Amino acid sequence: MILFPAIDLKGGACVRLVRGDMASATVFNRDPAAQARHFADAGFSWLHVVDLDGAIAGGSQNGAAVAAIRSTVGLRLQLGGGIRDRAAIDHWLTLGIDRVVLGTAALRDPGLVREAAANHPGRIVVGIDARDGRVAVEGWVETAELDVVELARRFEDCGVAAIVYTDIARDGTLSGVDANAVAAVARQIRVPVVASGGVSSLDDIAALKARETDGVAGIICGRALYDGRIDPAAALRLLSEEPC
Repeated sequence: MILFPAIDLKGGACVRLVRGDMASATVFNRDPAAQARHFADAGFSWLHVVDLDGAIAGGSQNGAAVAAIRSTVGLRLQLGGGIRDRAAIDHWLTLGIDRVVLGTAALRDPGLVREAAANHPGRIVVGIDARDGRVAVEGWVETAELDVVELARRFEDCGVAAIVYTDIARDGTLSGVDANAVAAVARQIRVPVVASGGVSSLDDIAALKARETDGVAGIICGRALYDGRIDPAAALRLLSEEPC
């Protein structure tokens, strides 16, 4: 199971939000490349990077920071936020981003997602952000009348690498994960699920690790890594252990 440290970018800095509220941003590092280097030194193999401003604007707003991260560390990078057309997908993959996350595009332009997955096998991820079980888009500003599982199933047969499933109500709150709810989503689709939102302790990571056989393949963690609630070495060791 992969543990993805999150680097959320707003105004060129690494921030964390509470439930997606841009006004709640706490700045943790004004040098995203240095933060990426810190995560690399801690032993992580992937980073989950989100251009928060881009998610609102509908196009890249923190491209310089993303490029700096890419040139600084050799970790595999998963990038989301405002990637909504073929040109943007091709740009980031050519730059060396390993996987791009398509969220709003998955709802607004499913054909783009399917085409991209066919053209770039294993490099396209669908991001599904949920508020009360419904899909939220446009940087979580709008909520659609569509169930999370219903949207995910639309992309089961086109070769997407994973579904990033974010529980908005828990994101950035350190309130803990609902591992049973994540597992319930994962069991209903045939694409690996990466869980995001509310991870606050090693117990949360262990709870999601226990749902690996349900299809939970990864965990995104932000604030708890930044404020020291989760020790990277302990978390990585836990995820590398074989089940009893």
